[in-house]
Amino acid sequence: MASYNTKLSTRSVGRDWDWNVRRAQAGTSWRKPETTRTAFERKKICPPHLTSIPPVQSNYPMMAPAAQSASAPAKGKFDVQSLFAADKAARDESALGLSAFVKANGVEALGQIGFPDAALKALGNKKNAAAREGAAAAISTLIEDGAMQFLEPYLINGSQEGLLAALLAGVADKEKPVAEACESALKSTVQNMNPWGTQVILPLITDRVEKSGKWQEKKMGFSLISTLTTAAPTQMALATPILVPVLANGVHDTKDKVAKAATKALDKVCKLCENPDIIRFIPELKKALINPVEEVPNAVKALGATTFVAEVTAPTISLLAPLLVRGLDERQTAIKRKVSLIADNMSKLVDSEYTVRPFLPQLLPRLIKVQDTIGDPEARAVAGRAIATLRRIGKVPADSDGTDLPPLRVAEGPALASELAGFIKKLGGPEVDPAHSGIAQAGVYAAAICNAHIYDQKTWEAALPTQAKLSVGDYDVLPAVRELLQKKADEESTDDIKFDDEEEGEDLCNIEQFNLAYGAKILLHHASMRLKRGHRYGLLGRNGSGKSTLMNAIVNNQVEGFPDPSVVRTWYVAHDIDGSEETISIIDWVKADPRLAAVATVEEMSKTLESVGFDEKRQTETIGSLSGGWKMKLALARAIIFKADILLLDEPTNHLDVVNITWLVDYLTSLTQCTSIMVSHDSDFLNRTITDTLHLNNFKLKRYPGNLEKFVEHVPEARSYFQLDVAEDYQFKLPNPPLLDGVKTKEKSLLKMKDVSFQYPGSKVQQLYNINLQVSLSSRVAVLGPNGSGKSTLVKLLTGETEPNLGGTVWKHPNLVIGYVAQHAFHHIDHHLDKTPLEYMLWRYQTGEDLEELSKASRVLTDEEKKKMAEGAVVVKEGVKRTIDELVARKKLKQSYEYEVSFKGLSSAENMWISRDELISRGFEKKVLELDTREAQRLGLMRPLVRREIEKHFEDFGLESEFVTHNSMRGLSGGQKVKVVLGAATWRRPHIICLDEPTNYLDRESLAALTAALKNFEGGVLVITHNKEFSEGVCSEVWAMSNGYLVASGHNWVEGQGSGARIDKKDGDEEEIEYDALGNPIVKAKKAKKLSAAELRKKKKERMARRKRGEEVFTDEDEF
Repeated sequence: MASYNTKLSTRSVGRDWDWNVRRAQAGTSWRKPETTRTAFERKKICPPHLTSIPPVQSNYPMMAPAAQSASAPAKGKFDVQSLFAADKAARDESALGLSAFVKANGVEALGQIGFPDAALKALGNKKNAAAREGAAAAISTLIEDGAMQFLEPYLINGSQEGLLAALLAGVADKEKPVAEACESALKSTVQNMNPWGTQVILPLITDRVEKSGKWQEKKMGFSLISTLTTAAPTQMALATPILVPVLANGVHDTKDKVAKAATKALDKVCKLCENPDIIRFIPELKKALINPVEEVPNAVKALGATTFVAEVTAPTISLLAPLLVRGLDERQTAIKRKVSLIADNMSKLVDSEYTVRPFLPQLLPRLIKVQDTIGDPEARAVAGRAIATLRRIGKVPADSDGTDLPPLRVAEGPALASELAGFIKKLGGPEVDPAHSGIAQAGVYAAAICNAHIYDQKTWEAALPTQAKLSVGDYDVLPAVRELLQKKADEESTDDIKFDDEEEGEDLCNIEQFNLAYGAKILLHHASMRLKRGHRYGLLGRNGSGKSTLMNAIVNNQVEGFPDPSVVRTWYVAHDIDGSEETISIIDWVKADPRLAAVATVEEMSKTLESVGFDEKRQTETIGSLSGGWKMKLALARAIIFKADILLLDEPTNHLDVVNITWLVDYLTSLTQCTSIMVSHDSDFLNRTITDTLHLNNFKLKRYPGNLEKFVEHVPEARSYFQLDVAEDYQFKLPNPPLLDGVKTKEKSLLKMKDVSFQYPGSKVQQLYNINLQVSLSSRVAVLGPNGSGKSTLVKLLTGETEPNLGGTVWKHPNLVIGYVAQHAFHHIDHHLDKTPLEYMLWRYQTGEDLEELSKASRVLTDEEKKKMAEGAVVVKEGVKRTIDELVARKKLKQSYEYEVSFKGLSSAENMWISRDELISRGFEKKVLELDTREAQRLGLMRPLVRREIEKHFEDFGLESEFVTHNSMRGLSGGQKVKVVLGAATWRRPHIICLDEPTNYLDRESLAALTAALKNFEGGVLVITHNKEFSEGVCSEVWAMSNGYLVASGHNWVEGQGSGARIDKKDGDEEEIEYDALGNPIVKAKKAKKLSAAELRKKKKERMARRKRGEEVFTDEDEF
């Protein structure tokens, strides 16, 4: 059982509630509440349980056992009938006497003298208007004279035949004084009662406004609802799910006065919704409630672009649910899609199943129908996500549509009264009968609070003691109330495990509650975060869950409640160094940071750089000359110089080799005064480094002590952080490459490098020496080596990003297509971050070929090449000089190709065909390569560049169509951006895929899926990685790089076709799947295959044998 501090602590399910609640002093009446809610009330409204307290069976069940109670009999006598006298003055005087009598004798006095029954009888006396008026006036006098708490057990009980029901019926009395007296009594009641009585009387009020045949009673019911929104705003907010439908119907009442009262009440109930995300749309929502046919589409369009960030409480969902229900019944697909999206986004911010449960029977079946019947696949997917979210929040089984859920547990007043009486006796108080009026009414209010799922100490201490003390006299009931609160909170508590070390160590940060969003996506909602000095936290979560965004928000001081940077210094180690700074020397780049200049001298900076491997010579080199691993070390060196209190590391092992990872582990574990938060998909690194795990899941941030192994003990499903197991429902699929001319086996080389040497311009060291290698469709190559050994340079030469400048040749098959993802994967999309992935693909492949190819060194003409082309462009034909303009076509010529060339100033009729070798000798090699690329794309059966095809392609990499079509790439996580880059690189169905550090940014599930996809890929694979598990899972061949030299092992390099199995062509009759305009596959009847001559002869023999046996045979059955 959790500890409980009766003075300071508050306890609630899932969070601490700390709002300002009205508090009644023991022994005094409830005063008229303030007309405005406090800041805390506005901020925190607990999700309600909308099942009201069951109405009692008798009119006054608490009166029956009064004689058995421990209270003393009333002193003196009181003539109840004097309250109903004909003389008004006498009635008024008698009512004041009743008030004094009750205050002197206690709550049971009213029952002992028979006032409740007498008042009820008088209100029903159709022949005596004075009696009816006197009964109502007596109730008003008791309330206004401060005796409300004595009257509540008999008035606030929800009975359909009790005093409150009689007063409601009385407002329709033909005698105006009677009607006015009943109206006054009702208003006094709702203004002065315990606000938690709202949950008790609202079912009665809503039942009367819906079923009563008297317009005065309906009007009064709506007026009481309006009054209650001011008198008990918190409680009314919890009841909005049952109020909004009633009010929406009331505004259409045929009686104008009733409709106006309903409209006024609806306005006030709508104001209870203080969600900042939709508050500006409340006018549109009200219009949609009143006039759904015309206004629902407009309201849906207005809400469609809304970003939900604030918690969605009962008032919010009560206003939205009717709109969503109506929207899902609309005929337009666009409206249904937007409604599904709103439902999904809204549901993610609902904290409790109790809030969403009342709406599931209406929403879930309609969403399921949309998913099953709508034609647009993307809209179906949106509806599917909304269904999944509602099922998760509402805890709905997969086989249920939300209409057959078992009822939620409801707290009962008598049971809670009995428990409270037990705690009073246990703590040394008097023995009290649970049926005694005061303690029984306290049980009713306790049940109302429990059914609202509020476990806040201030709320309980304000609501219960006033009634409970009526049964125990001067005894202090607060300890018993606290014990009851603790018991109920423990019974329903959904709090996660509390660990013993929560209070150990120095707090650097302790945020009880904060939210985080990026664009239209909610990342954290009502999350808490507590960081201890010297701890090392691993921040874990799926790609897109918000890990990097959270770290950016911390360093930019955007997390509410996080200590100011002047108090707690934070430093963020980013993924990569800005490409625009690559010409700056290392030491100058470090010195240029004002934050570092403020805490360290140049000498200290230089000394720190030297300690991590940057000697004086290397410090003067440019950043651009560094490999990815050395760039990451430089970023870490800056963090060391800053001496931060909190160090934020986002994928710190990216590009680091094994030696440098070990150095990083040793450095981080040596920090005793610095706290680290690190995001990494390297499970071994985290297991060796972290002391705690911060798990980002379901919009919450939960801490678990220990490393990854300890974390998995608490969260078994997180075992994927250790294992590369492919999930059945999460797999990548790479497009199979088309066939290549002249390539009959997978062993035939498609890409060769012979005696290649290379050195970057301006670099003092040569990067590559005499490299020889080849790549085929069967290649599975891991390029391994320490940081700076030349791995990335080697791959850049292979893919044409750079060209050999110290000798050697790089040859590739003319039709070869290479899919390349660079070491800094994001450089592919850095200039397109404001585009969606769909828009990026439409831009990149707008001409049919990859526009990125145009920027490669193998495609850009140098001045020397332009000069050679100009000299070789002159062709003499029949004594006439012609100048080559463009290469326009290509055709096969023996073992090579010849190209159709056009000439400047001449028509296409004068075009000539020139062989490949001759064009290359004339300096047109890059023009030849350009045409080869276009032809390779054409031969690869150019894919239709349309939305459906692009969305399907990205879905094969685990990127949902919602992100592809509707989210800019700037808002995507690192892992999602890698998926975009992978999808873009493989769009042309490449024969060879080259991936430089592909494991960076990918979570374990995605990495496992990528590993399996590369294994099953029909083409060749080259990967540069420091991840041993990944390389061993994919590759059988190793190219070990060391100081610019290559040592290859495990390869099967052959000359010619080799001895491998031949590549079989696809069946010529195999048809490609066709789709309709909405993206649904068109199911076609299979074509009958015509039999060959041999098969026909066999069929004939079988037919003759069957005929010989006397079977019936038809000759036309042999045709197919």
